[in-house]
Amino acid sequence: MKKIATSFVCFCLFSALTWGDESPKDFQKYWPTWRGPNATGTAPHGNPPIEWNENKNIRWKVNIPGKGSSSPIVWGEIVFVTTAIPVEQGATEEAQPPDRRQRRRRRGQPTQVHKFDILAINRHDGKIRWQRTADQQIPHEGTHAEASWASNSPITDGEHVYAYFGSRGLYCYDMQGNEKWKKDLGNMRTRNSFGEGSSPTLYGDTIVINWDHEGQSFIIALDKKTGEERWKIARDEVTSWSTPIVVNHGGLPQVIANATGHTRGYDLATGNVIWESVGMVANVIPSPVTADGIVYVTSGHRGSALQAIRLADAKGDITDSDAIVWEYDRDTPYVPSPLLYGNTLYFLKRNNPILSCFNAKTGQAYYGPQRLEGLAEIYASPVGASNRVYLADRDGNTLVIKHGATFEVLAQNVLDDGFDASPAIVDQEIYLRGRKYLYCISSN
Repeated sequence: MKKIATSFVCFCLFSALTWGDESPKDFQKYWPTWRGPNATGTAPHGNPPIEWNENKNIRWKVNIPGKGSSSPIVWGEIVFVTTAIPVEQGATEEAQPPDRRQRRRRRGQPTQVHKFDILAINRHDGKIRWQRTADQQIPHEGTHAEASWASNSPITDGEHVYAYFGSRGLYCYDMQGNEKWKKDLGNMRTRNSFGEGSSPTLYGDTIVINWDHEGQSFIIALDKKTGEERWKIARDEVTSWSTPIVVNHGGLPQVIANATGHTRGYDLATGNVIWESVGMVANVIPSPVTADGIVYVTSGHRGSALQAIRLADAKGDITDSDAIVWEYDRDTPYVPSPLLYGNTLYFLKRNNPILSCFNAKTGQAYYGPQRLEGLAEIYASPVGASNRVYLADRDGNTLVIKHGATFEVLAQNVLDDGFDASPAIVDQEIYLRGRKYLYCISSN
């Protein structure tokens, strides 16, 4: 059932996710994290094409070696992408059974050495500026056959890029590819060897990493300049894949991390828990989104859960309190994160091409569940720009719909690849990372 709050207040003490002392203009212009400059999935200054195919509006496409479902990020003239490359050819990745259900069951112990690489690619022509191997090893455990050992997306502050490979570590490079430091956080043991996926979060000079697994889970804050630990807090959580966000509320930056047990808000400076709430379902993957003093958290495996949490009222245990402005218990996403575009919240049903569109402040349904004809299974999170929403599926299709309270299809586009990674949008370009290629789609 859905619960709607009876009133709303002015959230004058709240500011959206920002980057501390960094330049807001630069961060708004580029795509420095996997969910964009505001961690909502929107590109405030983006205006990519509506239509494309293999022969139309493709500026370039480049083969990305190895396998990775991490999303590209963009700063200045560089696109960054990470990948895991088998050292020897003819490995188990090449010999997967054709049936998708059989592939999902194959999660044995890895036997092959992989290189864990980050590539810096020129935005204008797709040429590789530099490529660095962060580590080379046999992964200590398997991963979901449709996932990869390079599922964690990098982040950048415009001066350095941080390549994160989970159990293989966090690596800091300058923009010319020189390694500055690295941090080993140990080995993660994921549920059913499903693999890893949470990405780091950057705020000011602090990097936050959530480490929920089948061992002792924790959340940790690191100094972005040195990689040194600032604080580390144990978490009573099982494996989750959600990426935290940082929200500056009333001058106090807090880390929001959702998981199967609790959604929590942590003081960024100390790691102390400010508030917590139960309410999510199993295997939490979607990341939170936030605007105007409200944080939205979702999950959709073995149940459905969506909570809109008002930070002004979030103190201590907020379960069943007025801090939860509204809730929804149907049609929520399993893998894709929601898109928060202005006051409109878009989310998919599990991994299906079924979309719901809500008024984010009131919880009013504009439309949905709306079937997206022409799309197949979806892992990539939707993105928005220029009053349009882009949804890419695993079979190479991208549907472009009109942003707003009425469902309207603008275009359906098809490429010769499949997309698990979420798109990135900068200026007149949209970047789609497929299983083989990275596409730069632009009408210029």
